[in-house]
Amino acid sequence: MGYFRELLNIEYLSPLLDRNTSEEYVAAKNLFKRIKLREDVQNNLTSFEKYQISDGMRPDQVADELYGSVGLDWVVLITAGITNVRDQWPLSSRDIYEYSYDKYGSDLNATLYYETIEVKDSKGRIVLPKGQVVDYNFKSPKPKVDTAVTSSYVRFWDSGLDQMVTKTNITRSVSNFEYETEENEKKRAIYVLRKSYLQQFLNDTRDLLQYGKSSQYVRMTSGEVIKRSDNIRTKSP
Repeated sequence: MGYFRELLNIEYLSPLLDRNTSEEYVAAKNLFKRIKLREDVQNNLTSFEKYQISDGMRPDQVADELYGSVGLDWVVLITAGITNVRDQWPLSSRDIYEYSYDKYGSDLNATLYYETIEVKDSKGRIVLPKGQVVDYNFKSPKPKVDTAVTSSYVRFWDSGLDQMVTKTNITRSVSNFEYETEENEKKRAIYVLRKSYLQQFLNDTRDLLQYGKSSQYVRMTSGEVIKRSDNIRTKSP
């Protein structure tokens, strides 16, 4: 609700059937007026800090923790680049389970894909990074001819041991539920505006939301410029 209080009003033609005339207008918040961070501000990392969203935490609770006001939840969302809370804000552990169960049903724990496990040599250098989507029997290097070996493996020269090394069973299965959980967890890390920059951000936002004078300019009421939409009922073609 705090964000909508910042929006200015616009008068538009009344859709009510019992309106007095065809030129009767009603006032409403101008939802077409939106703001977003300038790229230069967004790229200025000194203005932001990394924040980890706790399980079950809502945007208004984050705003209360950071800025002392639940009404500044829109600041959290805008500075985090979130335009769709339903899809971009992390679900709670309970909600992600219910979402996944509704989506997959009895296949909730069925394997969705296989991925690699991290493999290092004797000097701690990564030979095979984790998280690469592969076949369950992934082999590296791929054998030139079919082999009876069915398990996954990676074979490499280990300079620390001065010999060829073979690591087996280097893949793991990822279930539908694990996948949905991991994707949900990625949403927990966001960047938020530092409190020291909050007032400047609010001032800039209010300036940007102001109307400039135009053909739709009507009047100023209590210091607020009012705009009016075109009357399409009486306008000539």
